[in-house]
Amino acid sequence: MSMKLPFFKNRKTKVTKEERELDNIPKHVAIIMDGNGRWAKKRGLPRIAGHKEGMDVVKRVAKTAANCHVEILTLYAFSTENWQRPKSEVDYILGLPKEFLHIYLPELIDNNVKIETIGNFDVLPDHTKEAINYAKEKTKDNDGLLLNFALNYGSRFEIIQAIRQVITDMDSSGLSLDKLDEHLFSQYLYTTGLTDPDLLIRTSGEQRLSNFLLWQSAYSEFWFTDVLWPDFTEETFMNALHDYQQRKRRYGGI
Repeated sequence: MSMKLPFFKNRKTKVTKEERELDNIPKHVAIIMDGNGRWAKKRGLPRIAGHKEGMDVVKRVAKTAANCHVEILTLYAFSTENWQRPKSEVDYILGLPKEFLHIYLPELIDNNVKIETIGNFDVLPDHTKEAINYAKEKTKDNDGLLLNFALNYGSRFEIIQAIRQVITDMDSSGLSLDKLDEHLFSQYLYTTGLTDPDLLIRTSGEQRLSNFLLWQSAYSEFWFTDVLWPDFTEETFMNALHDYQQRKRRYGGI
């Protein structure tokens, strides 16, 4: 993997033993970024202040992941259920991709990061789609970290849509039912072409998947932390990676 990594040039803390001896790195890390609202409430701030602070954490975590040679970082940015939140909050969240990419896209490009998304993209606001499509185009030839945003993503919807497409292909393309297996079905999901998450992290103390990558996380290692997303640091991320390294993945075997 070719990657410019001037990421820790302003780092004040010493490199830990765990960082020096990193091996068995998860290829794909997925994160449920939770706790923005609670972070803001604790400080007497509006919820959107938490989302703004959380946006800056995305950059730091992406840099740390790239520095550790993680290949894919999938971030749960906006779920299909998040539309139920107050309109002002939804509008703010869906404006963050434009703001984030306006500020950080040049740095991401310089560091060979590729931007992708999963989810029901078509119903997002035009300004959100335009910002993301611009970023995808500018980074399409990069081959470093794949920074993958789950936007308007819901795993149950994803699976239902995949089933519908399978049925359509059976009717129109002659797809045989006896050829349908896990591998083939995975090709109908948003994540086709990507490896399944090796490590799934959730912040804020909640311990559930919240409709995120249900199919893909069947054998993922889970790591939960009480840290609210705006307080999530590179050290927290490194702790998750170090814990992952201590585990033995047997996939149902011995």
